[in-house]
Amino acid sequence: MSDGIEVPETITCVDCGETAHRLTPPPEDGWEVGDFVAYRCSGCRDRWDLVVSDPESGGGADTESDFDLRRWLAERDRPNKGED
Repeated sequence: MSDGIEVPETITCVDCGETAHRLTPPPEDGWEVGDFVAYRCSGCRDRWDLVVSDPESGGGADTESDFDLRRWLAERDRPNKGED
């Protein structure tokens, strides 16, 4: 059953900064941890497929089976040290 997890109608595209709108309709029983949510950017038209995480856990990933989008994006944008 749902614990009342809120899933936004829009997010900010990390590629171009424009608004991405949710494509996935809300489930009849509400959003649950592990549900997939798709968004489409109105600027660059990229599609983002995200997984609903537990809001109380801060959205972090602690296991190999979880993917932490925020951490991946931060590491992607950080300059690599030691590159020639």
